Amino acid sequence: MEGGSAAGEAAALREALRLLRIEPSAAGPSAARAGGAEPCSRNVLRKRRRWERVLAARRRRRRQERERSRARRAGGRGAARRHSKALAEERLLEARASGPRLCVDLGMADSMTLKETSRLASQIRRLYGANRQAEKPFWLYLTEFVVGSLIYEECFRMNDGFSNYLMDTTQESYLDLFPLDAIVYLTPDSENVLEDIDPKKVYILGGLVDESIHKKLTLRRAQEQSLQTARLPILPDVLQPVEYVAWLAMDNSVRAWYIPLFLTVFDVLSTYYKTRSWPDALKAGVSSGKGYVLPDAEKPCQE
Repeated sequence: MEGGSAAGEAAALREALRLLRIEPSAAGPSAARAGGAEPCSRNVLRKRRRWERVLAARRRRRRQERERSRARRAGGRGAARRHSKALAEERLLEARASGPRLCVDLGMADSMTLKETSRLASQIRRLYGANRQAEKPFWLYLTEFVVGSLIYEECFRMNDGFSNYLMDTTQESYLDLFPLDAIVYLTPDSENVLEDIDPKKVYILGGLVDESIHKKLTLRRAQEQSLQTARLPILPDVLQPVEYVAWLAMDNSVRAWYIPLFLTVFDVLSTYYKTRSWPDALKAGVSSGKGYVLPDAEKPCQE
């Protein structure tokens, strides 16, 4: 009787669970035992959870490895940048100690418009960046860089980190800083050709942009100060004897001198100081868009 009663209770329980849509195995082990051979899903659930934990651990490991890889790459790039920066600073400081020196004369900046002054400030930034990356840099000076002047304000406005540039800026004139016999003023109107770069000399570039072509202004300034002058070995008039490069006139009816930007002059000087070859320096620093002739060339090169 007791066995029959237990069997009846189990049957009634199963029917109740069925009506409630609950699997018999979910009613607990006693119900499973009472029902006989109903399969238990706990092992399946346990295995599923274990596999989910394994997958989650794998995802974490992959994510961590990617983060470590990114950190290693960033660290490598950062180390390379730090090394490059340290090397550039070392070269600049060596130029400061032993030359050569290049000075941008800002004493004529007041004669320029705001637009021209802004362009000059931009060229100073580019000049500094090119010199900083050069294998054999110059030590740069900005002279007559008067606090509160337009060029002073534009340099700080347009150039991030300008105050940290590795160069000398001063309100003084180059005449107060260097002996007269050490100064060479570079002007396109000079009769003297620059043949070599002497580390003991100070080379002066007039702080003007191409929109401010004041004929022979830099030459007159240098002559008034009794300074040596020189020009790059460029003859823009094709009818004159060719030295290293002869520039063709834009208009054949007008034979005008080519007046290069001081940034162009720097590119030529920097390349020459590295290669000791004027043809290589002029080709590297000056575009051949207007056409030029090398001494051994039969006809002008044109783009």
